[in-house]
Amino acid sequence: MTLVRFNPMNELFEVEKQFSRMFSDFEKRFGFKNGFEPESESENAVWSPLTDIYEDNDNFKLKLDLPGIAKDEVKITFSNNQISISGERKQEPESENHKYHRVERSYGKFYRSFDLPKEVDQEKISADFKNGQLTVNIPKLELAKPRQIEVKVN
Repeated sequence: MTLVRFNPMNELFEVEKQFSRMFSDFEKRFGFKNGFEPESESENAVWSPLTDIYEDNDNFKLKLDLPGIAKDEVKITFSNNQISISGERKQEPESENHKYHRVERSYGKFYRSFDLPKEVDQEKISADFKNGQLTVNIPKLELAKPRQIEVKVN
């Protein structure tokens, strides 16, 4: 059996690595490249809508929960195999007859951006907005679709 010298600082180094990873993930998620200097459109985003991404044999699909947002308040762009979805949920202003006691929903601008595989047909991307849910359909190119090959046994 080999003896290994215990160094109590190793645990602190592990904690430091975890914090570094955590801050790196934070910077990526919220679009901060150099410390807290925001980049691109995400700099004005206040919240991020919940999103599901999945695929079937023919398409990639994104589903975003956007309750309380008008269809014309949502903007979708596609560039360099990255799809970006942005918009704004506006809050009703307080008035004499309308005073808030609690605000739990997020208001303001939102922005989400997702990298996509190169095998998508960007000319056929479509979106449907119904009952506060945005569904973006991103068709795969024919060569990217899985196909079954019959194996013959001799």
